[in-house]
Order: sequence, then structure tokens, then C-alpha cells
Amino acid sequence: MITRLLEDKVVVVTGSSTGIGAAIAIACANHGARALVLHHLDASTLPDVQAVRTQVEAAGAQSSLVQGDIADPSTSSALVEAGKAFGRIDVLVSNAGICPFHAFLDLPHTLWQRVQDVNLNGAFYAVQAVANAMATQEPRGGSIVAISSISALMGGAEQCHYTPTKAGIKSLMESCAIALGPMGIRCNSVLPGTIETNINKDDLQNPEKREKMVGRIPIGRLGEPDDIAQPVVFFASDMAKYCTGASLLVDGGAAISLQ
Repeated sequence: MITRLLEDKVVVVTGSSTGIGAAIAIACANHGARALVLHHLDASTLPDVQAVRTQVEAAGAQSSLVQGDIADPSTSSALVEAGKAFGRIDVLVSNAGICPFHAFLDLPHTLWQRVQDVNLNGAFYAVQAVANAMATQEPRGGSIVAISSISALMGGAEQCHYTPTKAGIKSLMESCAIALGPMGIRCNSVLPGTIETNINKDDLQNPEKREKMVGRIPIGRLGEPDDIAQPVVFFASDMAKYCTGASLLVDGGAAISLQ
């Protein structure tokens, strides 16, 4: 039997068409969320997010779809309006992000800027917009969970444009915990290790690299999206009502392994 930790909650999930975001949305519905606001990028991601919507509604939740580039502040405004249509916003999961692997020395400035705009600026816009709604609704308050990364704590040769954004997201949650705590808004981050998604699908095709990555994980496997979804549900729920400014590393033990 599934414990319904998010009974009657309204949850907004950015980047919820595939991978970690999709798993989070479905987990929230399975834990009793009343409604999900599902965000996706454009027409190309519509079939995927519609499939997520089907699973969310099969679990008993209502849902709405919001399309748009999270790097555009107007998308976050639309997410807030969609949440308010369900009466309030109880939870924001800021998940949308990109990780196009690229060597550092010839990294185009346009790619650097795009990754900052989507990953860090997009998180800021979503958190600020939803926090304003949470601060003024009755009763006020809520839970914000941002998806950072193990990359917030360590580097990657082809991720010099990506790791700073994930460190920034972790820092953003720590500062927002201080700024928003008096309003009853908790802010925490989850730091996934290597999770098999479309983002790293091509990179993990290399059998030698895959074997090396798995070999340094004490649990003995790469992560799956649901491995992240369940800790997110915990932070979103009242079980974590005294947690704010926290960051949880969910990596199968990779960060502590010297293998």
C-alpha cells in the first residue's frame, strides 16, 4: 500500500515531460496530490507530457499542462496561474534543466549562456514566482524542492558550463530558506548522482565509461528516475516539516567511493 504523503496537495513540477521530472510528477500523484501542474518545453515534448498526464490522472489527480521555455520569466508566471486555478500551490519542484556535454576550451559562449539561462535563471524565476504566491495565499506557506546535482560538489571535464549552475541551485535554496522561512516556505535541494535519462543516454552508450561509473557506486547500479522522485516527495511532505536549507545527496554512494 502506498503511503499518501501529499494528500490534497497542489504540486507544480517544471520539466515534467520525461526523466526525473516525469517520475516526480507520477510519484506525487501516487502519494495523493490533488492536482499537478505539468510543465514542458514545446510541441516536441507534448506527446511525452501527455503520457505523464495520463498516469497522473490514473492515480486520481487532476492536472493541467503549461508549455514554455523556463528561461523566460513569463513561463513561471503561467505556472503560478495554473496552480492558482486549483486553489493554491503547496509544492514547487524546480527540475527543468539541460546538460549538453562539451569540451571546455572551445565551449561556445552561446551554449554557456543557454545553460545558465535554463538551469539557474529558470530555477530562480520559478522559485520567485511561486514563492510570491505561497507568501500571499491562505494559509500561506509551502515547500520548494530544487533538483541540483552531485555536480554541485565536484567537477566534470565536459560540464564546465553545467556544474556552476547546479552549485548555484543548491546555494539558491540555502538563501531562499532564510529569506522565505518566516513566511512558512521551506526550501531544500536534492542532488542526484548519475541517473539514466535522455540527458545522458548517449554518454552512457560507451560501455567502458558505463562500467567505470557503475564500478565506483557502492550500491552497484546507476540510478533510476524514481530513486530521485521518492526523496523529493519526502521533502515536499510534512514528514520534512522541520527541514529547510538542506541538501540531500542521492547517488548510491558514488561521492564517497575512491574506487
